[in-house]
Amino acid sequence: MLTYRAMFKYVDGGVHAEVIDFPGVITAGKTLNQARQLLGSALVDMAETNLLRGEPLPPPNPSATSEESDLEEPIHLILTAASRVMLVPRAKAAS
Repeated sequence: MLTYRAMFKYVDGGVHAEVIDFPGVITAGKTLNQARQLLGSALVDMAETNLLRGEPLPPPNPSATSEESDLEEPIHLILTAASRVMLVPRAKAAS
């Protein structure tokens, strides 16, 4: 499990959210709870993108902070191993 730092800022019409120590993980929601959910999804998407490209995940920085935030809290990324095994070429079905 990797623990990053999430920041939230109340703006007109909602809540801006980003992971301070994982560049590019940014979203917004109408409420704090929605922003939290969307930020979690964005973090997973960015982590998967990095891994699929063969790029490392940025190391978490527990001391990361943002002067613009109204609220900061940890956000956890749990990595699991998945098996995507496929036969190439695929075997033809027996008649």
